Amino acid sequence: MRYTRDGDQAMDIVQEGFLKVFNNLDKYSGVGTLEGWIRRIMVNLAIDRFRKLKNDFVLLGENQSLEDWEEEVDEENDATDDEIYDITPEQIVDAMQQLSPAYRTVFNLYVYEDYTHQDIAEALGISVGTSKSNYAKARKNMKKLLLKNLKKTE
Repeated sequence: MRYTRDGDQAMDIVQEGFLKVFNNLDKYSGVGTLEGWIRRIMVNLAIDRFRKLKNDFVLLGENQSLEDWEEEVDEENDATDDEIYDITPEQIVDAMQQLSPAYRTVFNLYVYEDYTHQDIAEALGISVGTSKSNYAKARKNMKKLLLKNLKKTE
């Protein structure tokens, strides 16, 4: 769900991934965990899906970021880095799904998959600078979304 906007897209990737796992099970060498091998297949499928569709995102208007929104978080009431909030994993996934596909993919690869910006750039066919920029903007937008959602629930 971290790589997609909705459950249907996530289920498509998982289904395609498990088909790939079952069809290539004989290629699993036993080096590393089976879980790690399956995870790598799933992540690679998400990357492939992003690469295949990245030009379509611009046409669909999904490249818009929260920075383009007129509504801003009130700076006076904005959280400082010292404040601690009780944020659930579901709230984080929900916020991630609202990011543009480029921001979401770079954020996932950098934070959850421990890719370097060089690795991300090579995998997605973008520059290292674009990877760094997308990651910084994704973090900023995630913070805005999470703060906005926290204010709604208070």
